[in-house]
Amino acid sequence: MLWPRLLWPAAARPGTARPGRGPLSLPRCPGAARPRSAVRVSRCPAVPVCRCRSSVAPGSALDPPTPSQQPSVFPKQAGRQARARHAERIALGGGGAMAAHRRALPRGPESAGPGPGRGGRRHSSARKGRSQQDPWGRWLKAAIFLLLSAAAGGGLVVWSRVRTQDGIPGGGIPAEGVTEGEIPADGVTEVLAHRSDNLRDKFIEIPCSEDYDSHKRFAGCTPRKCGRGVTDAVITREEAERIRRIAERGLALGGSDGGASILDLHSGALSLGKHFVNLYRYFGDKIQDVFTEEDFALYRDVRQRIQQRIAQVFGISPSALYLTKPTFFSRMNSTAAKTTHDEYWHPHVDKVTYGSFDYTSLLYLSDYSEDFGGGRFVFMDADSNKTVEPRAGRVSFFTSGSENLHRVEKVQWGTRFAITISFTCDPQHGIGDPLLG
Repeated sequence: MLWPRLLWPAAARPGTARPGRGPLSLPRCPGAARPRSAVRVSRCPAVPVCRCRSSVAPGSALDPPTPSQQPSVFPKQAGRQARARHAERIALGGGGAMAAHRRALPRGPESAGPGPGRGGRRHSSARKGRSQQDPWGRWLKAAIFLLLSAAAGGGLVVWSRVRTQDGIPGGGIPAEGVTEGEIPADGVTEVLAHRSDNLRDKFIEIPCSEDYDSHKRFAGCTPRKCGRGVTDAVITREEAERIRRIAERGLALGGSDGGASILDLHSGALSLGKHFVNLYRYFGDKIQDVFTEEDFALYRDVRQRIQQRIAQVFGISPSALYLTKPTFFSRMNSTAAKTTHDEYWHPHVDKVTYGSFDYTSLLYLSDYSEDFGGGRFVFMDADSNKTVEPRAGRVSFFTSGSENLHRVEKVQWGTRFAITISFTCDPQHGIGDPLLG
């Protein structure tokens, strides 16, 4: 129970124990046999206060409180000013001893909402201020949400385009893949050779890169004239079909679990599951039941004609060029890659990946858009991409430096066959033609 301030001294409050004495009883007026009827002068329940006769000495602790000592009682003589001040104090959260009592009341579950007195007014005004600002807040949140949605949508579009454009990180089929870390930029794509074209000779000269400076130069052979060419006049379609049958028979002995398989008749490397085997050791004498001398003779003849055309276009002697490794058949389809060897679509520079390469050529053994979809060969230039659409018997050739960064698109359907034939100017890196047995 709270006791009104200034009505009772701390040592004279009823019920307060004093040293050596019991609790105090209600004070009695001097000369009175019993206390006068109590007059309640505060809002606290059961707080009796005695008004004594005028015979009590003034200034006593039992004097009735003056108007200034009773903030909760308005004597008539206090007048309008006292009542106005009291009302003002209550409006501002005052109210004397009871103000602390009111503020100390525990708040219930609805305490977060508006309550009586000053707190209710504060929450109400805060809600009014927020309600005035909410329209701007809602517009700002909506604008931010739209911007984030647009950014996310743009990212998804870019990601899907990169996926469908078949980028070229490292680790794909050696001759047609690309070095790791190079990501092709989307740009204008030009078709250098359509499948329906029958090109006698098409050559584009471009400046040489500095890749050749970091290797030993061979006079009359190391590229000083660089570029890329396409021809349909070196190998006939019938010869390409015969070469393709050689590749099909050899790859039927194995094949990758992923979408890219290789067959190297020089080293004997053959894709088998997730690994490679040497088909000459693995199959032994059975190889003669798969290939014939005529097959290997055709292979040598095709290689020689491609070598002569490269020497003619770049102005060098055919005898200055040497066949180098890896030279191999490739079979690509839409099967998902199982190892990095299946990731043929990554960009690369042949001279960077294989230091011995100086000139690279590809002989296509199947037709784009008829035998397979996707799988185009792409030269990646700074201003645009130049594509070559494969056609059986078509030869694409180019200098092997960074001036001819390239990649292969992912095959979407069907099967793409080709053979990569590479040449070097360094006789120490030269290899001979394959021999049966």
